[in-house]
Amino acid sequence: MMKNLLLIVITLVSAGVAAAQVSPTPVPAKTNSRPAETKAAEPFDKADVKTMAAQCVAFDTEAGLIEMEMYPESAPETVRNFLNLAATGALDTTAFTRVVPNFVIQGGDLYSREGKVRYEIGMRARKTIPDEPNKILHERGVLSMARSDEPNTATTNFFILIGPGSHLDGTFAAFGRVIKGMDVVDAIAKMPVTDEKPEKPMRIKKAAVNPCTTAS
Repeated sequence: MMKNLLLIVITLVSAGVAAAQVSPTPVPAKTNSRPAETKAAEPFDKADVKTMAAQCVAFDTEAGLIEMEMYPESAPETVRNFLNLAATGALDTTAFTRVVPNFVIQGGDLYSREGKVRYEIGMRARKTIPDEPNKILHERGVLSMARSDEPNTATTNFFILIGPGSHLDGTFAAFGRVIKGMDVVDAIAKMPVTDEKPEKPMRIKKAAVNPCTTAS
C-alpha cells in the first residue's frame, strides 16, 4: 500500500516538473496595430532658393485678392514652410484671426479652418521652424512670421503689416511682401474688432502658389 502511494506521488511530481518546462504559448501580434508615422513630403521640401524666389502666393479672400512675392534669400526655411502650406491647401478656409488697427492683420491659424480639422492638419499645425531674423525692415506691406516669446516657436501663423513695425526688425522673420491687393489688406484691417479679435473674421477662400509674372 505504501509503495503504491509513493509511486503515485512520484508520478505527480514528475508530471508537474514536465509541465513547468513547457514553453508558454506566444501571444499573437495585433493585426490592427497603428503603423509607424512617417513625415509626409511637401512640394517645396527640397526646393532651392532660386526656385522658391520664382514663386508668388495668392490669397483669394472674402475681401478680394492678395498677391505676395517671397524672399527666400533672407528666410529660406520660413518661405519653404509658407509655400508648402499654400500649395497643399492647408491655408484654405482659414481666417484672419487677429487685427491690430494701423499695425497688422494676422492669419495662418490652421484650427480656424471651416469644418472639422483633420488629424493631419492638426499635426501640421504643430510643426515648428527655426527663427530667421534678417535685414528686411518691417514696414507697410511686408509679410512676416508670428511666434511666441520663446525662440524657434513659429509654426503656421503669419502677419501682414499695415503700418510700420520697426520694433520687430532683426527679431521676427520677414519673408515676403504684398505686390497686389494692399487695398484688400486695408479692408480686412478696418473690420470691427474686440480685443484684436475680428467680430466677423475674413477668410482665405483659396491659397495658391504660382510662378511670379513680370506684370505683378
